[in-house]
Amino acid sequence: MKRNRLVQVPQVPVDGFVYALRNRIERCFNRLKNARRVATRYDKTSESHLGFALIGAIRIWIRNFVNKA
Repeated sequence: MKRNRLVQVPQVPVDGFVYALRNRIERCFNRLKNARRVATRYDKTSESHLGFALIGAIRIWIRNFVNKA
């Protein structure tokens, strides 16, 4: 909530840990959407779409964790 808002509504406390997890998940989906095939959903069946989404997730995992080891 913005501090300079004209209508005074009590601010809701935000849990920092939950906010950090949500941010990490949103960044993961953003990286998955960089794969054009996953973002535009060229596949006809849900199984093949899920398969390519998993391939995209594996590519992200390999790029971020396996190569750094």
